[in-house]
Amino acid sequence: MALSDLGSGLRGGVAFLTRLPVETTERDWLRFQEFPAAFPLVAYLIGAAVSIPFFVLSGTSAAFAYLLAVVALVGIAHLDGVADLGDAVVVHDADGRREVLKDTTTGVGAIVAVAVVFAGLTLAALGLAGLPTLTAVGIVIASEVGAKLGMATVACIGTASHEGLGSQFTRNASPALLAGPAVAAIPAALLTGFSPAALVAVLAGPLVAVGVVSWAEENLGGVNGDVFGAVNELGRVVALHTGVVTWTQF
Repeated sequence: MALSDLGSGLRGGVAFLTRLPVETTERDWLRFQEFPAAFPLVAYLIGAAVSIPFFVLSGTSAAFAYLLAVVALVGIAHLDGVADLGDAVVVHDADGRREVLKDTTTGVGAIVAVAVVFAGLTLAALGLAGLPTLTAVGIVIASEVGAKLGMATVACIGTASHEGLGSQFTRNASPALLAGPAVAAIPAALLTGFSPAALVAVLAGPLVAVGVVSWAEENLGGVNGDVFGAVNELGRVVALHTGVVTWTQF
């Protein structure tokens, strides 16, 4: 890929994955769809930005500021995927699950799913606040990279259930292309030095993705935009918790 295409794909990734006011063109969006490695590469920017509170604050103040930073930089668009899949999970038949995904009404499953994810993120932030600063920052960046590596995994191994946001990524990727995102994520896995905490955090994202993709293909007929969003949010939470636990235990 030429440098111009690389830059174009990264601009598309920043515009899609963050709320930063980046000017993009249709070409940027198309290059991003064809460049799954952009997911973890953009994650380094996100992780570095949202980890700043751990440098300047401490304790619960750092934890709260981290939550605000995540919402401010990333937004809540991906939480919609968590909400939709939460509603789908509580339905017992496949046809009903697909209908729920089209329904704009927010059900109990959606409320519970979003609440669990937000609670998980809050508790993870509190855990991070009790770690050495550089360790907390390393786990935050590694977790963001892991979550975005999870999204790249969905693109590369998933089959779209229908034409839409999900299919724009899946039709331009294949399992072989997952090598690029995996290589891009390697530096993040080394951010906690001799401790495997960062490595575990990076691996958590794609493992979550494999599980969610498997469930979606069995119960929804394939992946869609909601699956991408849910994998990002769930991957971040699981990565943060596993990273903190690994650091404290090993």
